[in-house]
Amino acid sequence: MYGPQTLTCKNLQEYLKSLSRDILDRLYNHPATCLAVFRELPALSRQFILRLLFVNKPVAQVLLASWIPQHDAGRDVGDIAAEHRQGTQVLLDMCIWQEVKDQQGNMAIRLSSTFRENLKVAILGGGRPWTMSATLDSDPHQRNVEFLDKYAMDRWESVLQFLVQPGRGQKAISRDAMRTLLHAGLIESSGESDNMQITSAGFQFLLLDTASQVWFFILKYLETVTERGMSLVACLTFLFKLSFSTLGKDYSMEGMDNELLTFLQHLREFGLVYLRKRSSGRFYPTRLALNITAGQNKVCCSLLELLFEIPILVLWDECLSFRDHLQ
Repeated sequence: MYGPQTLTCKNLQEYLKSLSRDILDRLYNHPATCLAVFRELPALSRQFILRLLFVNKPVAQVLLASWIPQHDAGRDVGDIAAEHRQGTQVLLDMCIWQEVKDQQGNMAIRLSSTFRENLKVAILGGGRPWTMSATLDSDPHQRNVEFLDKYAMDRWESVLQFLVQPGRGQKAISRDAMRTLLHAGLIESSGESDNMQITSAGFQFLLLDTASQVWFFILKYLETVTERGMSLVACLTFLFKLSFSTLGKDYSMEGMDNELLTFLQHLREFGLVYLRKRSSGRFYPTRLALNITAGQNKVCCSLLELLFEIPILVLWDECLSFRDHLQ
């Protein structure tokens, strides 16, 4: 006899590690993805990337080994070494940098050129605009933050109500939401027609906070996008763009293909965006969408916090060190 299923909710790092290198390379071709991934990395990993952002040549692993966290008084050396290993390994696992050999044949590290160039665009500007278009006439049906918060929670509560009483919830949910709940194993069929019930995983799901619930639900939805005839890379990229949008601001639907319009409609059903009607040509991201990539990892930095994680004098010293190393 098997015990109850344990619900596991991957964070962004764990999810990206499970994707193929080909998908990751295509994802990293978008500045929004690179910035979203960067802000969720461990602090030491972010410092490694900032130090390599303008370095095109491989950097010897001997030099990399000297980039250790500040040795606070009383801190165990073993803990510092473990933090360094974790900071380097996560970048390898997510294909952000690769192990190569330098001109002397020594083992070295090289930052992915695709990730580097697109992160530079996200941080420093330049290139094609990567944020969603907000060039619109004034909305005669403008929605404020209070309305969007209530709308998002009403939509999400409908999903939770159905989960507690499948088929008997006070509010109906869409077929796509029901399909995702079934795929996630949160509800199951009892063998009779249209008769479903919540599973043990479903009860565990109800105990998660809202942000983790939405993230888990979206991950399970993304597992089904290919069989829906949609692109996983396109859907993920759009989610990352949503995470950098402004709450209470409307965005244009101009230029969206049918695939993205379908995805937008599904996000509307889940409460991540508000769309009055497709012909309006605009949508409003909700708070659920803005928090989506944080998931269980609530550490979220502003762009200025990311840029000033390493003091400028430290960066200057590193530039001089690289100059001497590469000459």
